[in-house]
Amino acid sequence: MTGTVVAVFALAALVPVVALTAVWLRARRELTTPTERAVHAALHTASLAARPLRRGLGEVSAQEAAPHLRALTGAQALAVFDAAGDLLAWSGPHDAMTEQLRDAAARAVAGERRVLVAYGGLVRGVGDHAVRALIAQPLLVEATGVVGVLGMVTTEDPGPGMLGAVTEVAGYAQSQIELADLDDSRARLDRAEVRALRAQISPHFIYNALNTVASFVRTDPDRARELVLEFADFTRYSFRSAGEYTLLADELRNIDRYLTLERARFGDSLGVKLQVAPEVLNVVLPFLALQPLVENAVRHGVSGKPDGGTVSIVAVDEGTDCVISVEDDGVGIDPDLLRSGSLDSVSESSGVKEAAHVGLANVDDRLRAAFGNDYGLVVETAPSAGTKVIMRIPKFRRGITP
Repeated sequence: MTGTVVAVFALAALVPVVALTAVWLRARRELTTPTERAVHAALHTASLAARPLRRGLGEVSAQEAAPHLRALTGAQALAVFDAAGDLLAWSGPHDAMTEQLRDAAARAVAGERRVLVAYGGLVRGVGDHAVRALIAQPLLVEATGVVGVLGMVTTEDPGPGMLGAVTEVAGYAQSQIELADLDDSRARLDRAEVRALRAQISPHFIYNALNTVASFVRTDPDRARELVLEFADFTRYSFRSAGEYTLLADELRNIDRYLTLERARFGDSLGVKLQVAPEVLNVVLPFLALQPLVENAVRHGVSGKPDGGTVSIVAVDEGTDCVISVEDDGVGIDPDLLRSGSLDSVSESSGVKEAAHVGLANVDDRLRAAFGNDYGLVVETAPSAGTKVIMRIPKFRRGITP
């Protein structure tokens, strides 16, 4: 594309994520010293505690994590409370101390600081005479506050070493809970963005599609019936409730319905070219990620030319990735809008204000959130030179299924 300006979206913020993985290696040498064995044992225990906590803090995850957190702190017993002071899990003996530990946890939540109940402040029953102290350490998540409390029973007087270990273990636990909250927030954002895309399905398209169907009712009833079915299937897919991801084959099938309705309206002035490698049809991509690109090509590219134009959709296999491009030979986009990120300009060519190129920033954000910053949109365009939008998707990504 001569004179083409290439603009790459950089819309996603980098989110620092720290992951801890314990790997036991025996290939080169055995762990020989007590220090080496202790370090590796601690890492392994920490990884076991992290797995349930990455699902968030609840009764089941707390019960699974509590024994490992207890081992990391060196406490004789460990309890996990939620932010309301309800007991989620208990690991170890001395459960008769539960109420005293619950009181300490409530004070830790209220003051957002560690609470230590020393020997003289304890009420001990039979079998608990060895208990020297209770420790309630709040779990603080930034921007959320206290999400829970680790409560510990110790038979030793807690010195700086033990208290330091408690602080570190609590910090590690709260970081895993924070990552779980981030994952949950990202999922909620993804669902919200899908709803936003659905809301952005052009009311003009719906109005025009129904008008097109009406125009065929008398002249060609069979054609009108076919278009009604296409419209019904298009809306059923677009407003489905299942999942944030879909197969490329399903997305292309719905795009074909959309283009069938648009071709019925535009006639020969709208050309469509489709070239898809069979091996990429089962690639998984965010739901409604491709539809906005095709709709923009028709609405703001081809339909803006008096003599119409052609929309080309190409999907190719490039090793570990699938590369999809949607190209039109229409009026193009002002590159300054792309550089500034101002994708919500308005077009009044038809006398009616409407958002231009809606959904591009949305799709870019969702791609980066799902696959990383290497997988955003790339747009090649210039005024009167058409537009090409390129989407790169990994052919496989763990945890992402339709």
